[in-house]
Amino acid sequence: MGGSPELGSPSSRLTSLLLVEDLMDLQLREHDFTQVEATRGGWCSDRTIALDRLFLPLSRVSIPPRISITIGVAGVGKTTLVRNFVYLWARGQMGKDFSLVLPLTFRDLNTHEKLSADRLVRSVFPHAGETGLASATLTKVLLVLDGLDECKMPLDFSNTMACRDPKKEIQVDHLITNIIRGNLFPGVSVWVTSRPSAAGQIPGGLVDRMTEIRGFNEEEIKMCLGQMFPEDQVLSGWVLSQMQADRPLYLMCAVPAFCQLVGSVLGHLHRNRPGLQDAELWPPRTLCELYSWYFRMALSREGQEKGKVSPRIEQLAHGCRKMVGTLGRLAFHGLVRKKYVFYEPDLKVFGVDLALLQTAPCSCFLQREETLASSAAYYFTHLSLQEFVAAAYYYSASKRAIFDLFTEGGMSWPQLGFLTHFRSAAQRAMQAEDGRLDVFLRFLSGLLSPRVNALLAGSLLTQGEHQGYRTQVAELLKGCLRPNTVVCARAINVLHCLRELQHTELAHSVEEAMASGGLAGLTSPQHRAALAYLLQVSDVCTQEANLPLYLSQGDLQSLLPQLLYCQSLRLDTNQFQDPMMELLGSVLSGKDCRIQRISLAENQISNKGAKALARSLLVNRSLTTLDLRSNSIGPQGAKALADALKINRTLASLCLQSNRIRDDGARSMAEALAANRTLSVLHLQKNSIGPVGTQQMADALKQNRSLKELMFSSNSIGDGGAKALAETLKVNQGLKSLDLQSNSISDLGVAALMEALCTNQMLLSLNLRENSISPEGAQDLARALRTNSTLKSLDLTANLLHDQGAQAIAVAVRENCALTSLHLQWNFIQAGAAKALGQALQLNTSLTSLDLQENAIGDEGASAVASALKANTALTALYLQVASIAAPGAQALGEALAVNRTLEILDLRGNAIGVAGAKALANALRVNSSLRRLNLQENSLGMDGAICVATALSGNHGLRHINLQGNHIGESGARMISEAIKTNASSCTVEM
Repeated sequence: MGGSPELGSPSSRLTSLLLVEDLMDLQLREHDFTQVEATRGGWCSDRTIALDRLFLPLSRVSIPPRISITIGVAGVGKTTLVRNFVYLWARGQMGKDFSLVLPLTFRDLNTHEKLSADRLVRSVFPHAGETGLASATLTKVLLVLDGLDECKMPLDFSNTMACRDPKKEIQVDHLITNIIRGNLFPGVSVWVTSRPSAAGQIPGGLVDRMTEIRGFNEEEIKMCLGQMFPEDQVLSGWVLSQMQADRPLYLMCAVPAFCQLVGSVLGHLHRNRPGLQDAELWPPRTLCELYSWYFRMALSREGQEKGKVSPRIEQLAHGCRKMVGTLGRLAFHGLVRKKYVFYEPDLKVFGVDLALLQTAPCSCFLQREETLASSAAYYFTHLSLQEFVAAAYYYSASKRAIFDLFTEGGMSWPQLGFLTHFRSAAQRAMQAEDGRLDVFLRFLSGLLSPRVNALLAGSLLTQGEHQGYRTQVAELLKGCLRPNTVVCARAINVLHCLRELQHTELAHSVEEAMASGGLAGLTSPQHRAALAYLLQVSDVCTQEANLPLYLSQGDLQSLLPQLLYCQSLRLDTNQFQDPMMELLGSVLSGKDCRIQRISLAENQISNKGAKALARSLLVNRSLTTLDLRSNSIGPQGAKALADALKINRTLASLCLQSNRIRDDGARSMAEALAANRTLSVLHLQKNSIGPVGTQQMADALKQNRSLKELMFSSNSIGDGGAKALAETLKVNQGLKSLDLQSNSISDLGVAALMEALCTNQMLLSLNLRENSISPEGAQDLARALRTNSTLKSLDLTANLLHDQGAQAIAVAVRENCALTSLHLQWNFIQAGAAKALGQALQLNTSLTSLDLQENAIGDEGASAVASALKANTALTALYLQVASIAAPGAQALGEALAVNRTLEILDLRGNAIGVAGAKALANALRVNSSLRRLNLQENSLGMDGAICVATALSGNHGLRHINLQGNHIGESGARMISEAIKTNASSCTVEM
């Protein structure tokens, strides 16, 4: 398929490998496709190691690894990696510690029945002579064993006899086992590459270092296509858009070989546009359709070489069936026996004509490679191609076979008819613990789809023959989903098979139920399997599996194996109790767990459930966000979680809002903060925490530098707690956001906090809403704002500032150059303070958002602010809801908008600007280009005023949203306005 990088110039993903501690169960037990699909093409390790340091110690006190394993799914680039390393070593650019590198593949080793360690060295260096072995033991040597998954005999470390004689000839698998154990070549470094499932043959205790090659990310997929079509960027972009249009196929493009295959097919289709009869069959939307197009692309090469005349349809069909009959039998029985590399004796056993292998179509499937023993090895270009050809052979052979095709020539009970053989294949696929028949079964199902039948009719399939089987096969597949069992990978594969069959009703019904909130009634095994399938492939579930109000305990229990691989889980309002947390804790404790964010808000979790989750946090290494708001974990649950935080090193955000943890729980959290260095967000609002608990938290934060955001609103910390936190702010070097809303803080507490702000240079956001700050406290706020140069957001909503306090803050805003957001809502502010703020805005260059809603500033205050807008070039959002503004104030704002070029949001809800005010604003909208959102809800506009605004939009191309609700427009007026806005500003959304 091409596309591999030239030797000596490996891509960044091949020069930076992922460090992994162990193989996941998923990797040991499942097909490569399943691994990529379950993990959504993502790789979980965030630890990497450069290729040039692969065989060096990780630290000064460690030693170099002797046995290193690099794993990767089929087609990810393991052999390319090895070849690049050897090439760079030979040029002296990598692996300089090794004086000798012995590169071997299991394709080479398979040609020997027996081999000694000495002959092994000489197989690479034939002229080494008797000194070959000595040089391999006395110098620093690297032995490379590429492709363990292609070894013809499995390695058996339990029953292999020890051998320490380097000249003794033993079975090849015994030789490799003894080398890895250190019985032979104990001083030689060994590097093994393998698909993940085969790597599990080597006991973990013998492996010193395990790395993994990651697949493509989105940018690398784009780069790959750019390299495939370097002279046609339009084609490259078109191919990428077609890939992205089908999420299941796009996920698989993380595998480079698969990406190249898809790219080659789509590129071929674009260059050779299908005729009218095939126009409805492209682009491919399923795996089998894609490979059918690849099959047709391979056939199109027949007769294109050196001016040959294109063959007739009859010849093409005969050649297809002959190729599938010979290659397919080889592919099928190789798949059954886990054999992926073939030699000439294998070809003869299965009747493969060597001359057939020289044809152009055949070379698209089977590759030939010379081995060190001067014999040829044959292998399918990619594992999936072997599975496709095997399925095509089985499909054809099962229509005439009278015995079970899986018995490889042995006797079995007679089996007549395609459906009987399909049932046999489905049963074997469901029973295969390693999933090796999963993709084979997908292809076999796909061959029955109408689109694939149309694609391959006349060459491989008979026109319309699928019609007699398709419905029965769909029912047979759904019958494989057994009740009262967990949803395993085999069950999800059944849904993939149904998709290949173009029988998607089951998945669609569950997807619609998810969208409408009606999933609770769909609890059959089939629906659960469909839900698990959607968690993998649905665009909706990709970023977050949102399952509130859906899951019973039985549902969750059956889905547990699949929830492991969801990055984000939202399980709010499911009435989950403590037993469910035991189950969820077992998921979070699993070594395969990939869950990064989980929300369990508004359930019925008590301290016992919290303890179960806490136990999982002791071992979990993936979870970064845990939301437990509105449960009942209490002080004991908080203590359990706090104890886990002393050890856990991944959780970054914890929400315990509304959990009644009280002072005792706060004390436990304080103890955790003293030891924890990874938690950056902690939400403890509405927990009845008083001054004592606050003091303990404050003391802990004097040392802690990792916590960035502390939500402490709606507790009862009072002035005592505020003073404690103020002392912390004087020395804390980490906290950036502090929320103290509704905490009974008066001027005394504010004075202490503002004194701290005069020296603190870290805090960016401070929320003091709904406290008891008077004009006196505002004086302290003003002094701090004149001194502080880092605070960006200050929320003083619902205090007691009055005009005097707001005027003091306005004077400070003149000088402050850091504040970007100021909330003064509901503070009994009138026109005097609004005038002071207007004067401040004429000088201030940092404030971008000002909230004055629910203050009776009137027309006089609005006019003062409007006057400032004519000169101000920083403010982008102005909130003046319920501010006693009438037509004169609106007219002043209209005049300002005609000049202002920066304001994007203006909210005038709940005023009384009337028709006159509406006309003034409408005139401004004709020339203003910056405003994006305008709220004129409940402003007595009437139909005339609303129409004025709507028609004015014809000259405005910036407004995106306008709210005209509550203006007594009437149905006829609403229709007229709606039509006017559609005509004049189709991109603007209107609410009426």
